[in-house]
Amino acid sequence: MLADAVVGLLQGKSEFVLVDDQKLVFESVLKAEAKTPPGRKQVVIIQGGPGTGKSVVALNLLGALLAREKNARYVSKNAAPRAVFEAKLAGTFKKTRISNLFSGSGSFTSPEKDGFDVLIVDEAHRLNEKSGLYGNLGENQIKELITASRCTVFFVDDDQRVTLADIGHTGELRRWAAELGADVIEMELASQFRCNGSDGYLAWLDDTLAIRPTANTELDGLGYDFRVVDTPAELHQLIEARNQASNKARVVAGYCWGWPSKDNPQADDIVIVQPDGQTYRRQWNLTKDGSLWIMAPESVQQVGCIHTCQGLEVDYVGVIIGPDLIYREGRVQTRPDARARSDKSIKGLKAMMKADRQAAQELADRIIKNTYRTLMTRGMKGCYVHCCDPELADYLRSRLAGRPPLPEPLLQPEPLVVHTAKVLPLRRVSEQERAQSGVHAVPVVDLKFAAGHFSEPQALEEGASDWVELPDWIAPQPGLFVAQVVGESMNKRIPNGAWCLFRANPQGTRNGKIVVVQHRSISDPETCGSYTIKRYRSEKLVDADGGWQHTRIELMPESDRMGFEMITLEASDAEDLAVVAEFIAVLDP
Repeated sequence: MLADAVVGLLQGKSEFVLVDDQKLVFESVLKAEAKTPPGRKQVVIIQGGPGTGKSVVALNLLGALLAREKNARYVSKNAAPRAVFEAKLAGTFKKTRISNLFSGSGSFTSPEKDGFDVLIVDEAHRLNEKSGLYGNLGENQIKELITASRCTVFFVDDDQRVTLADIGHTGELRRWAAELGADVIEMELASQFRCNGSDGYLAWLDDTLAIRPTANTELDGLGYDFRVVDTPAELHQLIEARNQASNKARVVAGYCWGWPSKDNPQADDIVIVQPDGQTYRRQWNLTKDGSLWIMAPESVQQVGCIHTCQGLEVDYVGVIIGPDLIYREGRVQTRPDARARSDKSIKGLKAMMKADRQAAQELADRIIKNTYRTLMTRGMKGCYVHCCDPELADYLRSRLAGRPPLPEPLLQPEPLVVHTAKVLPLRRVSEQERAQSGVHAVPVVDLKFAAGHFSEPQALEEGASDWVELPDWIAPQPGLFVAQVVGESMNKRIPNGAWCLFRANPQGTRNGKIVVVQHRSISDPETCGSYTIKRYRSEKLVDADGGWQHTRIELMPESDRMGFEMITLEASDAEDLAVVAEFIAVLDP
């Protein structure tokens, strides 16, 4: 655990072995700082999701820079991580020494230009424009941090913006770096060390919460303990039992309840009437513990919030999802009005609604979903969830492997409408630009061509009608291509006429994935040929020597319209089926 190792890190000890992209980022920042010429500024933007080691690299950098006698400081908008690190250092480092190593992001309102060699800004997505208790100090925290240091390092995750006041997304960091004439280096941390080291859990969570579409529609075989619990009392009992081993399990919740116990220590904050008639009553995190709530042994009895756990982790986290996140009409929806009046994370939303209602709704939607994504990724080993909305609980259970799907509504068949004019949502790249600039581009192909048996990358490129630039959030890799999907048989996942990203010739298991398949016996009326796009499921027979063969393959539609049936191939036909591409994501315009 990072907090337990912070003393050794700042004493120059190798408490963690940095691996792969962590080592690359660590060495690159040290090199950038050392080679920044006098009078120039360097900004390093490091993107990484939950558990990719942002704070591990940040504290390793702080220790290494101190060993080089550099004037460096760790900066964080969140008080909780700083308080935990400072508490661990107490007794080993002098108090003044600790205060010179850690500070909040609002400490630079009157910055001395280049007063620091390096400022290491963790959780940069939480930076605000103004500073001070009343938000009336300074000009802009990003500008002030870049001004104050020769080299400013921002660790950021755009999907952890959880309040309207958070401005530190990558676009804003780039803008200020350019305005202040800084040289910019951008890097990414991708290796996952939280959530049992599973990128699959994060991808499943993004897809399940409708943050972005991924291919991980079911949570299966990841070794991560995820459960949907019927009552908040049961959830809390599970966490209390887990906490007995190491004091590393906590319950957290969304901002849907007020804080009366702040003024009346005897009052209950979170009050939920359970289906059995019993009432669950708990208080928010103990005021006396302040930002150290996640460490205090008694705090397992209370409920934490995003500010007490963002940037930190526990072994097991229990999450109470309030009525601000629900499931209706076949999709996850948010209800900002269900948040407590005391919630400041969406303060100013009503004024934004008057100016631009749609933009304000989209922003509030993202903030609420980001909040629960962040809460649900605090657990190293497991996450237990209770939903105040029963329909949301049923939906989450339906996304777990081996669970029955949600009941389908009875719908009347509708005529097929093909949206062939839907605009391609990616920038086209010319042959000259692709050859000379090194831009990450992929071919646009007709799925009818892609379904022809190709095995070499040249075949895919020869069938390209165009080339387009990959979105920033997609890492380049061999075999990617873009194609338009026409039809309603998969409209729960892929809208009719949507442009999608595919990977040709996928390797490994295809079970549970959406794939493009071709077979002589398939005649799909929507694709007009011997190929189809469906959810793939197979059954195998393993012999004594470890070999296997398909006994049955099922190709399942996922549509809200009647008339689409599963295609079943028995053993005799299964071997002739070719999986030619794997669906990755819908590319929204």
